[in-house]
Amino acid sequence: MTRLNPNEAVCEALFASALQPSDAPTAEAVTEAIGRTLRELGPARCSGSVAQEFGDHPEAAADRMRWVRQLVTELCGCLYFPAAEQAAEPALGTGLLPVRAVA
Repeated sequence: MTRLNPNEAVCEALFASALQPSDAPTAEAVTEAIGRTLRELGPARCSGSVAQEFGDHPEAAADRMRWVRQLVTELCGCLYFPAAEQAAEPALGTGLLPVRAVA
């Protein structure tokens, strides 16, 4: 079983969310989008969504992932969200997770 680190899960959840660059998202909006998407889809379906988009629309997906990573980096230290509870995936744990910049 492959485990996502929290930064990967955050980026994939934000990628899979409905949030768009044109929304000019605030830290609060990003936090809400990540939490909502993780609750609705879970980390595995977020990963699947990312893979699907890269397969179907690689250029658009690459642009979106660059935006996601840039946004998470810019908001590093500002984002906190309730982590999805997962018995089989303790990497995300419970409670609040700080989001750190991804490379």
